[in-house]
Amino acid sequence: TDLRPLDILSEAVPAAGPARGMRVFQVQGVRGFQLSSSRPRALGFPASRLFIHCDRFPEEFSIIVTLRALRVPAKRNEYIFTLMLEESPSVLVGLRYAPDKLHFLFWSQERAGGWQTRVTFPNVSLSDNQWHTLILAVSGQSFSLTVDCSVPKDVVVETPFPASLSVRRASFYLGNRRRRKGVFTGLLRQLVLLPGADATPRMCHAVNFKVAALSVPPVLQDVPAKAVSNEVLKQPYGHDMKVTLGARPRCSRRQKAQFWFNASRRGLYLCNGSTWLSVLEVQHRLDYVEEYQNLVTNSETMGIEVFSIPKVGLFAAMANRITPPGSAIYRWMDGKFVHYQNIPTHQAQSWKYFTIGKKIFLAVANFEQNERGQEFSVIYKWSRRKAKFITYQRISTHSARDWEAFVIEGEAFLAVVNHREGNNHNIDSVIYRWNPRTGLFETNQTIPTSGAYDWEFFTIGPYSFLAVANTFNGTSTKIYSHIYIWLSGSFQLFQSILTFGAADWEVFHIGDRVFLAVANSHSYDSGMPAPSNFYAINSSIYELNITAQMFVKFQDLLTYSALDWEFFSVGEDSFLVVANSFDGFTFSVNSIIYRWQGYEGFVAAHHLPTVGCRDWEAFHTSEGSYLFYSSAKEPLSKVLKLKTT
Repeated sequence: TDLRPLDILSEAVPAAGPARGMRVFQVQGVRGFQLSSSRPRALGFPASRLFIHCDRFPEEFSIIVTLRALRVPAKRNEYIFTLMLEESPSVLVGLRYAPDKLHFLFWSQERAGGWQTRVTFPNVSLSDNQWHTLILAVSGQSFSLTVDCSVPKDVVVETPFPASLSVRRASFYLGNRRRRKGVFTGLLRQLVLLPGADATPRMCHAVNFKVAALSVPPVLQDVPAKAVSNEVLKQPYGHDMKVTLGARPRCSRRQKAQFWFNASRRGLYLCNGSTWLSVLEVQHRLDYVEEYQNLVTNSETMGIEVFSIPKVGLFAAMANRITPPGSAIYRWMDGKFVHYQNIPTHQAQSWKYFTIGKKIFLAVANFEQNERGQEFSVIYKWSRRKAKFITYQRISTHSARDWEAFVIEGEAFLAVVNHREGNNHNIDSVIYRWNPRTGLFETNQTIPTSGAYDWEFFTIGPYSFLAVANTFNGTSTKIYSHIYIWLSGSFQLFQSILTFGAADWEVFHIGDRVFLAVANSHSYDSGMPAPSNFYAINSSIYELNITAQMFVKFQDLLTYSALDWEFFSVGEDSFLVVANSFDGFTFSVNSIIYRWQGYEGFVAAHHLPTVGCRDWEAFHTSEGSYLFYSSAKEPLSKVLKLKTT
């Protein structure tokens, strides 16, 4: 009973810090490792590093695990750890969990060829986003599981755990079985093997049973309390370190290896003999949002496009509803948007700025017919001589909602979303290809859509994708929106996602992770009873799962007739802002900025009063960072300035 604990988790962590494929997250004040599925073998080490004097697995033992598990889909298993021979795919010893179940696996070689035994503990609920400590005690045919020091669950099986299980040429693997499938998606804080004893009495005396610790890697342990001291910087033993305060001092050979603290920028710098190098510098963080400019518009604004013309300046094109006077373009002058040009439009829904070579274009999606009963959306070209946009090409559209411009393999494309033709919402939207010989866009492909609102183009590695937000099929908003992939010269269906009056897709990257957010506007089905509120509905964020080669749901956020998402960054922080337009009672609804909190996903950070919010645009100038929102219910749009600390 005095055998030392074998800390499996600590053994996998190099002395220099977490291994590749391991990231530290802190949730509910407790730290744990998130394990990557991209390189499962990197999360392994030879069993000989733990079993130094004997290559046999103990006959009696306890396994202690502290984890925070995510919700696992039905019929899916995730491995907490495995012990496997290098030349065999079989699991010698392993622990995995499924929805409401925990399985302990072991290999018995008492018969020819051997076989695997699975001991199942039913009704074990771990997927509640809480920390839990499990103690599995094994002795012969008896297996006992204690969760958070509650009443043990005992199981007796016919096949006893082997008395002599060889671990020669075997390795431990954290959170996997040496494959990408079944990788543990939660957080792992403690994984300890205690030979020869039931660890329950030793563990169940802590104040917080859920995070009771026998052995935790140092990098996951609580930060020690700071000693009371008046010193700002404590000098290392035996080292003459000098820190200079105030204005920027000289940096020469005499000052080499000296420090300077810049109080205004809250940065620490080191002199290398010629220049000051940044050692520690505070990143800008979003503190609050303030109203910066109220922009009175020609009429209600359905969309905004902020763009920059080289050597000319920053502009904003407003898609205004009423004709005349049509839509307006504004130019950023002296820190404000000022009116620059009017363009005749017909219930404009959105603008799209794009370039082809040195040519600069701006396309408008018109929702209604012109005075002659013709229904066109128009592409305008920037005239350098006149310094304004002039008509370039008219394209026949049907209640157009959105344009998307993109380039694939050096060729330029323009895709239009056709919302409906008369009362028919199930019509084709069109992708046009630029013909460099004629200098015009020509039809390249049609894609069936249902009351569509938005296209979103994005690339992942060498692959190009186009997502459509389908809104209404004539009877229901509960319909599939589709993601298409470019293969062999055309877009082909890649994935379908159930949406509810989808109005917008927004793709964004955080580190090496790819996300896709959908704005769901309302839930309506003519064949179903009416819900209590059509407009209070979850909008969803999906993350690309490379292994499954599909987007999987990452997070739901309650929204109120959401019409747009906009992703932006401040310093090292990432944010999403949603355009909430109507809560079922009023158009005066708060739109919300969500901050990326890592393992916890997006968390509400700022509530912004808006009226019939339709679109958000983020932009940056030399003066700072801004958010621009349009109202579809009043002729007033607002520029908000992001105040940082």
